[in-house]
Amino acid sequence: MKLLIDSFWRAVMYCLYPRVIGLSILPLVLIVAMSWLLGYLYWDIAIALVRSWLDASSWLDLVWRWLEGVGLPDLKTVVAPLLVIFSVTPLVVVSCLLAVSFLMTPSLTRLVADRRFAGLQRKHGGSLVLSLWWTFSSLLLALGALLLTLPMWLVPPLAMLLPALIWGWLTYRVMAFDVLAEFASADERHTLMARHRMSLLGMGVVTGLMGAAPSLVWASGALFAAAFVILVPVAIWIYTLVFAFSSLWFAHFALAALQDMRDEPQPAVTDHVLPVQPHSPHAVARLGEGPSDKAQSVTDVEYRPIL
Repeated sequence: MKLLIDSFWRAVMYCLYPRVIGLSILPLVLIVAMSWLLGYLYWDIAIALVRSWLDASSWLDLVWRWLEGVGLPDLKTVVAPLLVIFSVTPLVVVSCLLAVSFLMTPSLTRLVADRRFAGLQRKHGGSLVLSLWWTFSSLLLALGALLLTLPMWLVPPLAMLLPALIWGWLTYRVMAFDVLAEFASADERHTLMARHRMSLLGMGVVTGLMGAAPSLVWASGALFAAAFVILVPVAIWIYTLVFAFSSLWFAHFALAALQDMRDEPQPAVTDHVLPVQPHSPHAVARLGEGPSDKAQSVTDVEYRPIL
């Protein structure tokens, strides 16, 4: 717990560094450009498809009539954009995670290592190809879990708990691997991830809950159309900073745990003691050669003077 809290506050302080803030701009530019391109190409089509689906649904007619009865007839026009935005939000979160993982995590990990662990040996236990495969497989498992648990999101407590657990698990898998890929060997990485599994998963869940906060800003961009262009990039930047913080948190925690593990006293290796071969002919005569005779050391042989 001490290591967990210490690495948390160190990550908070590192987020104030100009270098960290500057590194967060590059993923932001890429994600905003991608979001703008997708919105420019498919926003109207997506809104039209969702509205046609809502209009074709017979059981929603009662909802629309009730909204008109309570004086909220215009709320129907907001539902379709909200559904599109909430559907795209997981993709934006995953894009932020991948962008930070490949663009920021190595730089932030080296920043932590240079400032706190300058003498830590780099064993390069994970290659770029292995990192890509690890991230891709973890992403597929997380998306599969999202699809399987999607009906449970209708239950209010689970709607907050399940996404946090899934994103937390994905964050823990990706961040822990990328932080340790350069500094730990494969065996050390497996040992650390097994030894600190619950702490790393808890860190991922906390950052997953923190990643839910920008959704309020994201939704506000849909409710207030005039501020949509401003609020949505702000939400994306907050997502990026949250994942940058998670990179720093995982870097401080994992590198400190790796240093502690390497500083642990290693068990001494005892060589097998071979029986001493006697060199004296008198000792050979005293030891005997039968199968039931027990081997004795030369020091145990009693010498008698020859008269």
